[in-house]
Amino acid sequence: MAHGYFKRCLLLWLSALPCLADDLTVKNPVNSGSSMIEHHDSTEIDPALTLSQLVEQTLEKYPDRLINEALEQQADALQQRGDSWLAGSTALALDYFDDRVADNRGSREASAKLEFTVWNWGQRSAAQNVAEQAHHSAQKQSAAVKLEVYRLVRAALWDMSLAENRLQQAQYNLDISGRLLEKVRRRVELGDLPRADLLLAESEHLQNRSLLTQAEAEMMHSRKSYASLTQTTKVPGTYLEQQSAVDTILPDHPVLEAINAMVARKQAATEWAKTTDTINQPKINLGAKSSRDQRGGDDMQSVGIGVVIPFGHSTYDAPEIASAHLELNQALAQREHLQRQLEKNLHEALHAVEVTHQEVTIANQMKDIAAKHLAMTEVSFNAGEINLLDLLKIQARSLEAIRNAKEQEIRLQRNIAMYNQAVGVQP
Repeated sequence: MAHGYFKRCLLLWLSALPCLADDLTVKNPVNSGSSMIEHHDSTEIDPALTLSQLVEQTLEKYPDRLINEALEQQADALQQRGDSWLAGSTALALDYFDDRVADNRGSREASAKLEFTVWNWGQRSAAQNVAEQAHHSAQKQSAAVKLEVYRLVRAALWDMSLAENRLQQAQYNLDISGRLLEKVRRRVELGDLPRADLLLAESEHLQNRSLLTQAEAEMMHSRKSYASLTQTTKVPGTYLEQQSAVDTILPDHPVLEAINAMVARKQAATEWAKTTDTINQPKINLGAKSSRDQRGGDDMQSVGIGVVIPFGHSTYDAPEIASAHLELNQALAQREHLQRQLEKNLHEALHAVEVTHQEVTIANQMKDIAAKHLAMTEVSFNAGEINLLDLLKIQARSLEAIRNAKEQEIRLQRNIAMYNQAVGVQP
């Protein structure tokens, strides 16, 4: 029922102004008439603003930037560990013994020992590799986040464009139905049309007001979503894109590079686990000791060096190594799923562009036929050869064709942008 009303109200436009059949767009729909709702979210077109600049501005305030910063900090910490000459902290041990509570012969012993934790064989190079892969992964993750921001911004811009086009149509719909209503009212007063036609025209006009209110609400919603994402009300003067010549998922796709970097980091972490004792580490200690046997005796001074070499720790390290292998395999599985999803997205994006190209061609042909048919029908109506209801039915089909042609053109540009998104192109 609502769809039938929509068709009829669209067709009412051209009954009063047939010359508008070929051009149903306005330059500024927001200022073309008074708003049906009080709430108003405005945007401002900035001719100097480009899509890439808008994405960079959005990225500066995008919440995921905090994760990227944390990844960089983590990589710096791993680098600091790998560059260290020691594998762990240094400890100082101080000991003192005497026999006051025992024989009380005056014997005593004092010692100091400095303990250093040293690297296992190959452990330091493994730590440095982990840090290097962590830095690389953080950089690639930042690039993947930027591509995601491109997707969100592209979608928000084209959502606004579609909502603006629908608002333009609804505004024209209300204007034309109002003029038709006045025209029908005059003809009813003159006795040319029955009063039922006046009631039909009034009903259509009220329905148009409702549709305009809905279109304004959708427009405000799309603007609010855009402003919430970008943290600005400025819109680029143009954001049309040329379809990329890339027709496959290349290895340098930002998302693939990010997951590949993650896999490399997990591999490095696995090698680190193999070289690291989870319980103990080799240690070297240097110490000095001073002692005497009895009161009045000579003090004996000595120094020493010691080495702690752990062994038999493979049993205890196995769970950590297995956990590292598990994370690596999870990353490998994620990469396989992601590769398939990217290929699926590319196929769907390419198919959408091809289909929309055909739909635009067909829609434009239908629009031309509809405009001619509409002009002929209005001549018949003015001559009294057909009634108002027949005119509205023909107008509904004609104006729907004109509206569809405009929307398909917008959808084509949107689909081209989404295709570029699928292949990882960033303007």
